[in-house]
Amino acid sequence: MNDDRCQEMHLLIQADLDGELDPAEAARVAEHLEHCAACASLQSEMLALSARLREELPYYAAPHTLHAAVRARIASEAQPEAQRGARRSWVDHLRRPRLAEFGYFGGGFALAACLAWLLVIPRAGDFPGAVVADHIRALQPGHIMDVASSDQHTVKPWFGGRLDFTPPVKDLKSQGFALAGARLDYLAGRPVAALVYQRRQHLIDLFIWPDQGSIGLRPADGHRRGYNFIHWSQGGMVFWAVSDLNAQELGEFVRLWQAG
Repeated sequence: MNDDRCQEMHLLIQADLDGELDPAEAARVAEHLEHCAACASLQSEMLALSARLREELPYYAAPHTLHAAVRARIASEAQPEAQRGARRSWVDHLRRPRLAEFGYFGGGFALAACLAWLLVIPRAGDFPGAVVADHIRALQPGHIMDVASSDQHTVKPWFGGRLDFTPPVKDLKSQGFALAGARLDYLAGRPVAALVYQRRQHLIDLFIWPDQGSIGLRPADGHRRGYNFIHWSQGGMVFWAVSDLNAQELGEFVRLWQAG
């Protein structure tokens, strides 16, 4: 492989492991790793180091003071300018002494980073948390769909050439779960299909990729950060359904999908 390209990939591999790449960049990294043994070996070393850190390092929750500081700053930024001035001295009083305990934080960028960590980034080793975090990131404006269509015969062919497998696509509109579109995403160390369904004002992400036993999870359901998830395998594929829809209706969606 070209040395300059590999140097670039070294940085992208690190960003990929940290979940910092968008789906297109992540797919580019995955394609490079298929043809470059040196970069694939580097990724394996980084994964081994990450696994060791997860096993040996303790996990600490953010202190309540940091939670309060971030929420106060968000509330301040959301206020109209006329009201913001009246609140600024109180917010600064709360923010400055507390953030001083974390000397490496500073300015609006640090607060944004803290917010992402508090609300999105899952605990190490928590794969359901990682799936939910990916769903939350996708809900940001402009990220939820690469192709918007309620026609399964439009959505399914769209994945052609973008994935090394063909995901099943079903339209459950008559049962109350309308297909809204899809996107290319990245989970479990590989590009995956993400189908988007709508139930009233709620969106459901259905992540799909080939079942190769890489995750080793049995069918399960649960919730993280206010979002419900259900995981199962069917027809040689792994499925993860995630939504803020209540658990009962999300379960209905899964039963309809499995029976369809």
